[in-house]
Amino acid sequence: MSFPKNFVWGAATASYQIEGGAFEGGRGLSIWDTYAHTPGNTIGGDTGDVACDSYHRWAEDIELMKSMHLKAYRFSVAWPRIFPNGTGKVNREGLAWYSRFVDALLAAGIEPYVTLYHWDLPQALQDKGGWLNADTAKAFAEYARVVTECFRGRVKYYFTLNEPQCNIGIGYGQKRQAPGYGLDDAMTFCAWHTIIYGHCLAAAAIRKADPDALVGIAPTGRICTPATDSPADIEAARQATFALRDGEWTFTYNAAMDAIVFGKWPKIEGGQAQRVIDGIPAEQLAALPLGKVDFIGMNIYNSVMVRAGENGPEFCKRAPGFPRTAIDWPITPESMYWGPRFLHERYGLPIYITENGLSCCDRIHLDGKVHDPDRTDFLHRYLLALRQGVEHGTDVRGYFHWSLMDNFEWSHGYNERFGLVYVDYTTCDRTPKDSAAWYTEVVDTNGENL
Repeated sequence: MSFPKNFVWGAATASYQIEGGAFEGGRGLSIWDTYAHTPGNTIGGDTGDVACDSYHRWAEDIELMKSMHLKAYRFSVAWPRIFPNGTGKVNREGLAWYSRFVDALLAAGIEPYVTLYHWDLPQALQDKGGWLNADTAKAFAEYARVVTECFRGRVKYYFTLNEPQCNIGIGYGQKRQAPGYGLDDAMTFCAWHTIIYGHCLAAAAIRKADPDALVGIAPTGRICTPATDSPADIEAARQATFALRDGEWTFTYNAAMDAIVFGKWPKIEGGQAQRVIDGIPAEQLAALPLGKVDFIGMNIYNSVMVRAGENGPEFCKRAPGFPRTAIDWPITPESMYWGPRFLHERYGLPIYITENGLSCCDRIHLDGKVHDPDRTDFLHRYLLALRQGVEHGTDVRGYFHWSLMDNFEWSHGYNERFGLVYVDYTTCDRTPKDSAAWYTEVVDTNGENL
């Protein structure tokens, strides 16, 4: 019982969360610079100005990955480090920094998986409307072209967007992330269809710049799992996973994937969002077929249980005292079986688990080590469920732990620790946790030790 021989084992990070160097190397401002520096938006007023200082300590980070025998690294490029103003003149210093980093990864035997947009939109584009402005989608395509041309022959795997559901649903609809808007459902969907338009244009730009490149997207969404193994409950969970209703569409996989894979927007029950769909310009509708992907990334943390009811799917109440992480997210290993299974059934595409992990109350113990048995137990349970899904026919090609190291956790600041590597934020010193050694054994045995 193991994963396929060519299964990819890696870890993941995002530019604003780890790089720091916010005002160095010609980098422009991002919406997260603006949002984090606005009082009240992050816990403790924390910002990503320094973060883990990976902008300077990237060689050390690669050595850490080598010590864990990682086969791949999923990282994001900071758009404002390439185009400080979002478009126009390329910042060659920023492009050269990433080029050196990619070369070093390859020299270390680590395959780069590049995410082009992990929420750090250049502030200059936000000032012109951000994802409410179709010109941002076109600027994204140009940025994708420039990065791909630079990496051609060295990078094969690209994710255009990371969790657009969060960037748009939380950032434009709920004020809890950058840019911090509180728009109604119709306006939020306007930003949504623009970011999907941007994906489509960027996917076409990547393939034109490098015909050998493979293109994916890493969305997130509601995962529903069946209360029992009965066919009725399984079908109820499947229906609930892909249900689209006004006001709820922001956290569904199919709000993105149906448009991208099937080439047309799905119907959304209700009023506001569907009215926007009915009025999408012909130019943007015509771009949907350009957005077809070679694989899907899934960021999986938890799920909700569903049973078949008399009037359709019913959500089950969680048990009293249900297990949860330090950030108060439920622990539901079954999500790693049913989520990929349902998406693979619906779209027929290979899947990578692009994020999975948990926040723990980690600390350096008296012996100088970081003992995190909760993380090891969490990963063990989730990877067992993933392996079961692979054995039952779900085409999962790889797993990227979130995250390589502790980092800036958006509005939570530095309060949450998701890493395999502990970061002391006063010195930026790194200490691999016990879970890093455990994960190394998983990599070395291709999961046979689970």
